[in-house]
Amino acid sequence: MSEWPVHGRITGPIVMIGFGSIGRGTLPLIERHFEYDRKRFTVIDPQVKDKNLLDERGIRFVQEGLTRENYRRILTPLLTEGGGQGFCVNLSVDTSSREIMALCREIGALYIDTVAEPWAGFYFDKSKGASARTNYMLRESILEERRQNPGGPTAVSCCGANPGMVSWFVKQALLNVAADTGLDVETPATREDWARLMQRAGVKGIHIAERDTQRAKQEKPLGVFVNTWSVEGFVSEGLQPAELGWGTHERWMPDNARTHETGCGAAIYLLQPGADTRVRTWCPTPGAQFGFLVTHNEAISIPDFFTVREGDTVVYRPTCHYAYHPCNEAVLSLHEMFGQAGKVQEEQHILEEDEIIDGIDELGVLLYGHAKNAYWYGSQLSIEETRRIAPYQNATGLQVTSAVLAGMVWALENPNAGIVEADDIDFRRCLEVQMPYLGPVRGYYTDWTPLAGRPGFFPEDIDESDPWQFRNVLVR
Repeated sequence: MSEWPVHGRITGPIVMIGFGSIGRGTLPLIERHFEYDRKRFTVIDPQVKDKNLLDERGIRFVQEGLTRENYRRILTPLLTEGGGQGFCVNLSVDTSSREIMALCREIGALYIDTVAEPWAGFYFDKSKGASARTNYMLRESILEERRQNPGGPTAVSCCGANPGMVSWFVKQALLNVAADTGLDVETPATREDWARLMQRAGVKGIHIAERDTQRAKQEKPLGVFVNTWSVEGFVSEGLQPAELGWGTHERWMPDNARTHETGCGAAIYLLQPGADTRVRTWCPTPGAQFGFLVTHNEAISIPDFFTVREGDTVVYRPTCHYAYHPCNEAVLSLHEMFGQAGKVQEEQHILEEDEIIDGIDELGVLLYGHAKNAYWYGSQLSIEETRRIAPYQNATGLQVTSAVLAGMVWALENPNAGIVEADDIDFRRCLEVQMPYLGPVRGYYTDWTPLAGRPGFFPEDIDESDPWQFRNVLVR
């Protein structure tokens, strides 16, 4: 695009927490699409990597790691400096989303993050049981904050590619499936209407189905964890218990599955790490593939959003989970890490755009079980297009950073919406903002099911009466 649209004006200071791969990629999008006071733009990070990008722009840098003890002292003056409404863009790890979000709302600032993050040590705290370390419980903490402090300044929780963008894809995909299966519907106006539509359309479940085919110029060295986005973030979520939204059509549950005693009740977890749990799924480019059942907030928020209740009884809910095939270097890194009993490699590396030969990040939602079997809808963004349209990031990063941009725009246009999730906000407006950065966004029907070609050479414990049972999806 020769001219990028300005979507709004940020009247107060901007504070970006974290300047890793996502922070670095979000910076040029903020520069393109918002009016703001550069003198009141601050980046906070304990590391100094890429500080030159800030120095050449005259952006203030604070080398500090936020902790439970110092976050109020550091953030309050920065977010209130010079008047106007500040905006906190939290793109960090090991910082409590709930506590920083609460502070921002207390001082009247807007807030956005890409994950419900805890303070450092949470993911690896052996004193906590598996249930306490789930994304389900982290999300419940955010929902509790919303219940205790309704309304007020907008805080957008979990608004990256996934969680975030994929919730908007689900709504568009559902409308496409409904139209293609002969349902005469208008765009639902309420959560209850959306849930009823998904029930009417016969959707049994949703895979957040992703394949990253970006290839590095150099092979992965031994002892290095290589990824196309935050290694710390991927390792943390990969070592959490595998989690999935649990649908009402399911007839079987794994022996090591557990339910939660509190909260919305939309999900279960397994007593095994998500990045060591494989599932069968489908994406347009590779077709059938294995993915990792890595826990994500959207695996809980989406089925919760689309739950149909009659009184206190759940009568419909879709199964939902992430099914992630990362880049080949990351797959090898996981094998190496789990071969060492989960000990993370000392050296970590994120592939930058100039280190990648070719490939795409194919990220979408697979709605299955309806009259046309399964429908994948999503982004097929290539590294080549990413290089053309946005600096400092690869295709994986741009899907995240452009979703942050969309969430920021929505927050500016709706500054008193309280705490919201991506599922709660205007999917059409968000996709309108984000589409220029997503490459081809397309839908594909497929006749593939998890029973395709099975059983093969060996007997399998499968449910042939319903191909879309989780029993058939889980690789055991």
